[in-house]
Amino acid sequence: MGKLVHLYSIVVPVYNRPEELKLLLDSIAIQQSEKDFEVVVVEDGSQLSSKQVCEQSPIFSKITYLEKSNSGPGLSRNYGMMRAKGDYFIILDSDCILPPNYLSEVDRELCTQYADFFGGPDGALASFTPVQQAVNLVMTATLSTAGIRGGKPNYFEPRSFNMGLSSEMFKATGGFGTIHPGEDPDLVMRAWKLGYKSRLFSNAIVYHQRRIQFSSFFKQVFKFGSVRPILEVLHPEFKRLIFKGPSIFLIYLSTVVVLCVSMLLGQTSLQFTTLLCAPLVVYLGLFKLQLIYKTRSIKLTSLAILAFFIQMSGYGLGYMRSSVLLAWNRNKNIETLFPHLFFNPIKKGQ
Repeated sequence: MGKLVHLYSIVVPVYNRPEELKLLLDSIAIQQSEKDFEVVVVEDGSQLSSKQVCEQSPIFSKITYLEKSNSGPGLSRNYGMMRAKGDYFIILDSDCILPPNYLSEVDRELCTQYADFFGGPDGALASFTPVQQAVNLVMTATLSTAGIRGGKPNYFEPRSFNMGLSSEMFKATGGFGTIHPGEDPDLVMRAWKLGYKSRLFSNAIVYHQRRIQFSSFFKQVFKFGSVRPILEVLHPEFKRLIFKGPSIFLIYLSTVVVLCVSMLLGQTSLQFTTLLCAPLVVYLGLFKLQLIYKTRSIKLTSLAILAFFIQMSGYGLGYMRSSVLLAWNRNKNIETLFPHLFFNPIKKGQ
């Protein structure tokens, strides 16, 4: 049994995912060498209860099971953190699986160099479906729009499927806001403004079993793209050109398609069309080589290329739509303009 320097509270919001929560709890119970932690499960107004899963878990004595009305993952995490006891809160999605020694890796990093908050990468297991593996590849590849957020290990932008923060930072920031998705970068930016420092813990990986198909992946990245211009209005000092990349790519791709059709109709020269298409061919070639090197699989590479186009088009369209709406409605309240991207706060007593 290992002894951790810090006390950790693992906070997991769950919504209609008892089977996935069981896999997460099993990975905590069976694979972890450390035992000095608590798990706070927050049932966010689910119709499929996870209470029995918690009661039957081998670490039931360490689990605090909470039920509340639906308010979204961000406010549910706050609900759990307000009732947790740890020095640090580790935020995980219910569809994650921890590898062995995850907690010891986090503890080692914090003892080596202090951080107010931190995050780690996500990966995929061979047992995941091909689509899940392909989406994970695109969401983490350095040549896609994701990769490691922030670029610099000491200026890392964690995501709430694998994120840790000190109890002090939680109290100072008030935790996650009502925006969703986007509650995690919103919290990160507010924390940076207050002077809190973040770090990447590159070995604190989780296996993220996203419950997703390509159709739902498009809807998800469309929402991600939709929320980014809102974040840029709320936190203009953290605007970055890279977030416009998918929209620029989509406009470029549309231009390439139009020119190719025009060339086939004899209205555009082959030389000009080839010149315009060259950057796309080179980029996709490099991306394909990276994927093949990583997966050693033509099938997964092909699925990942498809997922890449879905990601870029979904995010790009969402970003452009929100940007236009914000430009045309400068004096309108953002929450009124985008009601589907905000949850109502938890009322007192809930």
